[in-house]
Amino acid sequence: MHDADGKLVPMGKVSGVFGLQGWVKVFSDTDPREGILDYKNWSLLNGREQSPVELEKGKRHGKGVIAKFKGVDDRNAASLLVGRTIAISRDELPALAGDEYYWSDLIGMEVVNTDGVALGLISSLFATGANDVIVVKADRERLIPWIREQVIKDIDMENRRMEVDWDPDF
Repeated sequence: MHDADGKLVPMGKVSGVFGLQGWVKVFSDTDPREGILDYKNWSLLNGREQSPVELEKGKRHGKGVIAKFKGVDDRNAASLLVGRTIAISRDELPALAGDEYYWSDLIGMEVVNTDGVALGLISSLFATGANDVIVVKADRERLIPWIREQVIKDIDMENRRMEVDWDPDF
């Protein structure tokens, strides 16, 4: 999900309820997963609807994260939040070095190869042990490894275009 005005950055999703006292399960896109808890002022997005919430408590739980919002005090109130996207203000994010990018800024970017052949749009990214992988979708899905200089040749954030050294038949 790319936020066109650049003010909010998606960081995860409310994936379920936890217990009876208003806690929710959080699927976090941050690395490490509990890094999402470093941000106290969240916005919950549901389509075009945006609701600010304040993180009261949060912690790692098993492989995931659970959180408690101020004013959400029972399971019924928590259940109304399930499925909402968690976003934070871009101003709260740490500054990046020149060759670093937030994944959310790359989603929706056009990908072309060095011959100018359009390969599709970035739909998601995921981490592997060796390197990150870009998922590019068009008529079919392509998995392109994030290897700077070898595969990723240029990233033009202004025009939302990435150039890769990649065979269109692969």
